Parts: sequence; C-alpha cells; structure tokens
Amino acid sequence: MSSFEILKIAANAINSKKGKNINAVKVEDLTVLCEYFLICSGGSSTQVRALADEVEAKLKEAGVMPHHIEGKASGWIALDYGSVIVHVFGYKEREFYALDKMWADAPQVELQTILEETIGD
Repeated sequence: MSSFEILKIAANAINSKKGKNINAVKVEDLTVLCEYFLICSGGSSTQVRALADEVEAKLKEAGVMPHHIEGKASGWIALDYGSVIVHVFGYKEREFYALDKMWADAPQVELQTILEETIGD
C-alpha cells in the first residue's frame, strides 16, 4: 500500500471520530524518518486514545500494521507506520510540543481532497 493511501485511511479514521485540527505534512525531503506526518488533537485523554485506536483499527482492516506505537498512556500517542507517522495529541501537549511549527517548512497536504467528510476544527 502506498504512503498516500495509508495517510488517507488514517486521516479519514481521525475525521470519523471527530479529531480536531487535522494537519498533514509531507516531510520526505526534510527528514529520513518518513514521508508524511499526520497530526491531530483530541479534546480529552479518552478521545486521544479513541482516535489512535480508530487509526490502528482502520489500517489493520486494510492489512497495514504499525511498526511501533508509543505513548498509549499519555497525552501524545505516536503511531509509526514506517512511511507515515500519526501524532495524536491532547490540546495542551500539541501546543507544548508544537510539531506544526517545527515542520512549518514542509509542504501541507490538502486534506479536503482526501477526507470523506468535513474536517473538524
């Protein structure tokens, strides 16, 4: 499965569970870590876990398993799918770690074209 397809499935999984401030950046020219970062926020620790669980479930249905998941008991869960890393934050953690600002030079992925429903703000 292509990196973009993984990104699309993960973004739609987050959107279906009302994840907020969904942002995707193409980082392949800036780092060797992966091709895409997908970043979103949840309003509570319960929602953060639910968003991460939904991403994991939808990608598993598509036959894609994570290489590693970090932070299941914290306000920042990172799901590593090799070419795509999904970052699910609580609001405070997202503001504190500021990945959106750190990767501001990376090209933004236009999510409106890949999401099946409207993006939550």
